[in-house]
Amino acid sequence: MYTVVGATKSRAFRVMWMLEELSEEYTQIAAAPRSPEAKEFNPTGKIPALLVGDEVLTDSVAIMTYLGDKHGKLTAPAGTIARARQDAMTFWLIDEFDAILWAAAKHSFVFPEDQRVPAIKDSLKGEFTRAADLLTRHLQGPFLLGDQMTHADILAVHCINWSIGAGFPRVNDELGQWAAAMRHRDAFKAAQAKQPT
Repeated sequence: MYTVVGATKSRAFRVMWMLEELSEEYTQIAAAPRSPEAKEFNPTGKIPALLVGDEVLTDSVAIMTYLGDKHGKLTAPAGTIARARQDAMTFWLIDEFDAILWAAAKHSFVFPEDQRVPAIKDSLKGEFTRAADLLTRHLQGPFLLGDQMTHADILAVHCINWSIGAGFPRVNDELGQWAAAMRHRDAFKAAQAKQPT
């Protein structure tokens, strides 16, 4: 059994959703970022962490990559063209979606007040909208990379959800409808309903 360290309304949700898709059992320690509980597993206080026996894995995307490889699901096999395309999509999402949202968060509540530049958020919102429009062109079927769901889909939908909570403009209708359909998956709902230990 796995243990996910991190609050549901954080990047930990990506890992929880993936574990639900994999039908793997896990418990959750709902640690907030930079809390003593989080720092117990990651000195930086960043979440999520995944406890695998005596090992502690950090970074949501690294954890999802590990889980996909270990269980042979939600990923293309390593060393294939399909995997290279999946990795390219994942890295693009980190750069063009996740990083923009994280920058907005830092200038909203993470940085000390005297280091925040609130005006930057308008620029970030514009960047995110452009990225969302580009992402729409990548929809190749029910999922970003065709007929098979990968962790890139989880990453993209989580970022879209994050953008809503952060008060960003709505993504275009096509991408919004795709994300809404993904939120109707049983595994997504199960992760949302998970009760932490």
